[in-house]
Amino acid sequence: MIKSLKEIFIPELRNRSFKGSFPHFRKTENGKTNLLTFQFDRNGGGFIIELANWNEPEFKTHWGKIIKLNKLTAHDLNERQRIYPNTLTEENGKDSWFRYDRKRILSFGNDYDKLSKRVIERIPIMEKYWNEILTE
Repeated sequence: MIKSLKEIFIPELRNRSFKGSFPHFRKTENGKTNLLTFQFDRNGGGFIIELANWNEPEFKTHWGKIIKLNKLTAHDLNERQRIYPNTLTEENGKDSWFRYDRKRILSFGNDYDKLSKRVIERIPIMEKYWNEILTE
């Protein structure tokens, strides 16, 4: 799955000026940093995408650690948005994640690539979130 995401989805992020390495990506423009992190199901077979925005030159954790923007991830921030394959919310727990652990009847082609293309289809929702004005 990771190989497929790297080949199909990550180039789309790069085209949008995102930097970083799997699973954490970031883009800083006009003082605002957009973040994307892949979070995989600890039991395997699925993932979601977490997004966050930050508008300061660095991030300070509640225990005082300073994280520079080039190391900041969506997981570092409390305010973040999860992206699912079909909805804006997690309606069915991990069943609503991007799942690649289920065999599909009459499935033709590479299921990993199909799922990576579904991630690309969610880019408009991601961009809407990234373009929101921060209120923090």
